[in-house]
Amino acid sequence: MENFPVISLENINGSERSAILEKIKDACENWGFFELVKHGISPELMDTVERLTKEHYRKCMEQRFKELVASRALEGVQTEINDMDWESTFFVRHLPQSNINEIPDLGDEYRKLMKEFALKLEKLAEELLDLLCENLGLEKGYLKKVFYGSKGPNFGTKVSNYPPCPKPDLIKGLRAHTDAGGIILLFQDDRVSGLQLLKDGQWIDVPPMRHTIVVNLGDQLEVITNGKYKSVEHRVIAQTNGDGRMSIASFYNPGSDAVIFPAPALLEKEAEEKKQVYPKFVFEDYMKLYAALKFQAKEPRFEAMKALETSPIATA
Repeated sequence: MENFPVISLENINGSERSAILEKIKDACENWGFFELVKHGISPELMDTVERLTKEHYRKCMEQRFKELVASRALEGVQTEINDMDWESTFFVRHLPQSNINEIPDLGDEYRKLMKEFALKLEKLAEELLDLLCENLGLEKGYLKKVFYGSKGPNFGTKVSNYPPCPKPDLIKGLRAHTDAGGIILLFQDDRVSGLQLLKDGQWIDVPPMRHTIVVNLGDQLEVITNGKYKSVEHRVIAQTNGDGRMSIASFYNPGSDAVIFPAPALLEKEAEEKKQVYPKFVFEDYMKLYAALKFQAKEPRFEAMKALETSPIATA
């Protein structure tokens, strides 16, 4: 198996730019995932985020997980559970309006830190979208503009802990799915593995590495590139060992009223003639469909959106 793509952004504005862009292009076309080092977010900040996230889980969430999930999920079960995940999570919204001050149990230090971390990730996501534009031959800022809608992008963070599981063969940490949104930036535990992606029919481990950001592409980028880049199925395997696995996934998504459609510059005439074109839709409509069908194949979702295309959508 070829190596999972690990890419350094250290000299992205220097002499290595074209080589780095080529690596990103290859990862987007062939993997849908890549891992970034030297991405501009300080190791010290990441270490503190990890420490406070794990402390918060132990103090505020571990007991609740044991009572609600751990004690009941596997009781008397012999076959694999397909309707729940072995994970403990909370979600923070950053854009268009932050809800971080409304989330209970977050200490002041942790709240302030998560705001700072989110700002760095937002900047990195927008930088990556422009690198994707450059690789795709789209004007700089095209993807950010499409994502903008009338109120700006949706940006939020899912903070997850995957505790040790006594029967990992019977339940997944997180069932297989593709991500609905735009571009996803993940800060994951470097000591405990578990994240896997599907490539050429095989589940491949995404290597846990210290101070890296794992990037993956969501369904919206597949639509905008008309399938040149694909969102890739991934899952989290539950583990029996250690203290469990931490995962902080930040989703830079289109605004709710953003209109998503294949970039005209990327549509080949042949595809248009054969009607092999991805659908055009309002992001919020896609999310309503996704909410019910997250753990199913993405293709029927695209077909369902295509079926709704009868009424024209204003793109001005």
